[in-house]
Amino acid sequence: MAQAESHCDVLVVGAGPGGSSAALHCARAGLNVTLIEDHSEIGVPVHCGECLSELAVSNLNLILPEDVISKRVEGIRVLFPDGTAKRLSEPGYVLEKHLFEQWIANQAAEAGATVSLSHKLTGLERLESKGEFVGWNCIGKGEKFPLKAKIIIDASGVAGVCSKLLELNPRPKVIAGMQYEMHDVPTDNYLDFYIWPKYAKKGYLWMIPKCDGRANVGLVTEDKKGAVKDLDAFIENTHFQDLIKENPPWRNSEGKIRGFGGTIPISGPHEHTYADGLMLVGDAAGFTSPLFEGGSHLALKSALFAAQTAAKALALGDFSDKILSEYQKLWKAEFPPYEKILKGKTALYNLSDHEMSIMGRCFPEEMSNMGISGKVVVGARLLIRKPSLYSKRIIPAMLAFGYSRAKYYGW
Repeated sequence: MAQAESHCDVLVVGAGPGGSSAALHCARAGLNVTLIEDHSEIGVPVHCGECLSELAVSNLNLILPEDVISKRVEGIRVLFPDGTAKRLSEPGYVLEKHLFEQWIANQAAEAGATVSLSHKLTGLERLESKGEFVGWNCIGKGEKFPLKAKIIIDASGVAGVCSKLLELNPRPKVIAGMQYEMHDVPTDNYLDFYIWPKYAKKGYLWMIPKCDGRANVGLVTEDKKGAVKDLDAFIENTHFQDLIKENPPWRNSEGKIRGFGGTIPISGPHEHTYADGLMLVGDAAGFTSPLFEGGSHLALKSALFAAQTAAKALALGDFSDKILSEYQKLWKAEFPPYEKILKGKTALYNLSDHEMSIMGRCFPEEMSNMGISGKVVVGARLLIRKPSLYSKRIIPAMLAFGYSRAKYYGW
């Protein structure tokens, strides 16, 4: 791939799905865009469960090539501590995420973006002309730094490079996520999400099936130090134990862990997702679904909004925060109601295993079309079975599931 130019209209930091998508849309708009990635290879290591709902793919106008699709799935199944299982049937895709990210980056390069690997942004200097903001002097590691840019789109993930350099936002609260790739895992083409506090403190576990019998089995938890131990215990004490036999497939001969994952922001969107000459997208902006922590669909769409805003700003020759504020209006009009989901999530994680299971039994077998009347029925069931749950804010906890199924993005 080509090396970074010394000047550009837009510098995109980070070649994950959000960054590569932002570079692609900027290039298609005719902007001079440079995409930098601090790793030597795009998409490696993989940091997520690798799935997107069909609704999200449609909303993003994506036409996925077959080689990035690992498996087509029918929806998700939520499993509660007592074994109660409820479905949310809605088609989607499990991706080979590294191939997916490389595909978007290649699309950006073909559209005219300059893509530079092993480039790391380490400093920013504000450029002004007669007191007016005219862009950034970008300092970093890699050839042809410093690099001058009029607008920066920060897609650096939870690291939030630009927020940190400019002291724009405080560090978000994060949760630890990790998973193993297991083999010969039986599936009926549903993603399994386990709401099981015993193994995932203030989090959940999952089984995400892939092709050839592979599956990502993992968890997110607030107990970062105990994540490996808890995930191992979950696998060893549940139906997955039949798959591991004598040699657990997630460890090599020296016992070294072969899991993969990372940290995920869970505080909701940052207060400042834009500033003079700057917009934050994806995890760098705090755009993850507050309950189930998915973020790929929000990263991809926020990238589109940022590119659209950048194109307008450059056409006007004005990159000030006043012009870039349009970006925040765009994502706020479409993204999930974070505050409501966060309140429900807090209530949900205050429930015991037993209370969680009671709530699960009150949901209909198929949760995809509950509607208002369905929610009333669930509320009535809860009132009959365990009235004391109302004091523990069970209704917000229950509604968090519905809010998390975003209007435009599905599960």
